[in-house]
Amino acid sequence: MLSLIIAVLAGWQMYSRNLAGELWGHRPLFLYLGLMGFVLLLLEKRFARREKGWKMLGWALLSGVLLSGGFTPSPLFPLMFVGFVPLLFVERRIAQQSGLAKKTVFKYAFWGFLLWNVLTTYWVTNTLFMAGLMAILPNTLLMTIPWILFHQTKHILGNRLGYASLPAYWMTFELVHLHWKDMSWPWLNLGNSFARFPEIIQWYEITGTFGGSLWIWVLNLLIFFLLWQILIEKKNIAKGKYILPAAILFLPIIVSLIRYATYQETGEQIEVVVVQPNYEPHYEKFTVPQREQIRNFLSISREGLTPDTDYIVFPETSFGSVWHNTRRDHSGIKPFEEHAAIVSMRALLSEYPKLNLVTGLGSYRIFTDPTQAKAPRQFSDGTTYESYNSAIQLSSGDPGVQIYLKSKLVPGAEFPPFASLTIFKPLIDELGGSMSGLGTQKERLAFFNKDQSVGIAPVICYESIFGKYTTGYVRKGANAIFIVTNDGWWDNTAGHIQHNHFASLRAIETRRSVARSANMGTCGFINQRGDRTQQTTYGEMGFQRGKITLNDKLTFYTRYGDMIGQIALYLAIILFLQMVARGLKK
Repeated sequence: MLSLIIAVLAGWQMYSRNLAGELWGHRPLFLYLGLMGFVLLLLEKRFARREKGWKMLGWALLSGVLLSGGFTPSPLFPLMFVGFVPLLFVERRIAQQSGLAKKTVFKYAFWGFLLWNVLTTYWVTNTLFMAGLMAILPNTLLMTIPWILFHQTKHILGNRLGYASLPAYWMTFELVHLHWKDMSWPWLNLGNSFARFPEIIQWYEITGTFGGSLWIWVLNLLIFFLLWQILIEKKNIAKGKYILPAAILFLPIIVSLIRYATYQETGEQIEVVVVQPNYEPHYEKFTVPQREQIRNFLSISREGLTPDTDYIVFPETSFGSVWHNTRRDHSGIKPFEEHAAIVSMRALLSEYPKLNLVTGLGSYRIFTDPTQAKAPRQFSDGTTYESYNSAIQLSSGDPGVQIYLKSKLVPGAEFPPFASLTIFKPLIDELGGSMSGLGTQKERLAFFNKDQSVGIAPVICYESIFGKYTTGYVRKGANAIFIVTNDGWWDNTAGHIQHNHFASLRAIETRRSVARSANMGTCGFINQRGDRTQQTTYGEMGFQRGKITLNDKLTFYTRYGDMIGQIALYLAIILFLQMVARGLKK
């Protein structure tokens, strides 16, 4: 009953605040936890039927707590090394009692993974209630797939290959999340857990985040084997058996700390200003007149700029209704250079001869040939156009413009997942999207200054979660990374902190300095070691001015990408086929 009361109170407060034009903050967390508790009580008989059913449920939920407690921004990262251990105990018990019991394994894994998703990513609900559900529930279900495959593989191929299959299946799941389109949500990929502490993951320049995922799985399995022998089998463990887990835990940290202490940035430095205009996106950003916003941007910019500033960076979608067409193709549409924001930015650049300006835009393009549009929309008169989340660079003394179209889109908000299923249309409409989605481009590109000496990666918001994707900009010549984003959709919760921390992973993987500009969230700089410096405060308008170091060298990870994830994929396929063949033979 208490769970239901908590859920009702949280839901009522969310409804009331929505009517008042206020954000929900942490209330979705209490709503979800209350609903989880209420549903579990309704299912009491199902768990009571099984011997120690509630106890095993408790162990499964403990895994959810541990995995959430070890995930950034929590300082308790060692919890990740034991987070799966309680669920491994549950699976082993079920296997001993019932043999192959996929439904039972699914039941406990589902609740453990659901709690992990709720505790760690509840804040997505602040964007839109359905968006929160679409992030949490499908991801929970997807997480159970490698778990069930592991259970079945262990039953058929035996413990040794079974436990070896678990990391392979799980990292294959993570790899799929990074590359498929319709429901891509790699936020909780295990290697992201350590983003708060760049000091201990300097070796990501070789392995990327999959090295962190493998680290977590190896330690979870070794610790589980030890605890099972000690607690269940009551064995006396020789002291030597503790050496391997201890070595695997501490050696990567020691190697990383040495690399961290000895790494030296070398190369040209440039001065960059990042701007935080601080327009709340739900109720303010898209209602305040654009002319007023432009004046505010220019005021903050002039306060931060100096004659030595090389770049100024504005956030994602700083200005809207910008048409890339250079002539009047449609009534009422101004050509690109006549848009008020472009005119104002050109005027600002004319005051600073060496300045380059990078900004996000909500932009559009009309097509005289409708067949060339990949995500077509139409005016009432039948004219075809596309909508983009784009970034541009303007340079002082250069009449040209460099354009990049965001291509890793947010499922639901920026394109319709499984577009043929019209059940997603209400979500798309609520977020201001279209069943056609936004237009994209195939290749990454870098923005260059006039003498081609500086290459910038224009990474837009969600794209910064994808490690290998980001290396595409670097291979195109980027020697620094600019992230433009808008993290105010999630209120002042862990969401914007996690997103900021993930930028440290991209800095280490590519050894590129990062300048980060957020409409709301965190603006600042990240050096090539992943240290976050000169960070703005959430909810405050302002800017940060700093110097970043350029780097032209390519890391092993930039050259070869997610090799560990690809190896895991091959192993998963081999083990799966072997499991199927052995099962059919039996």
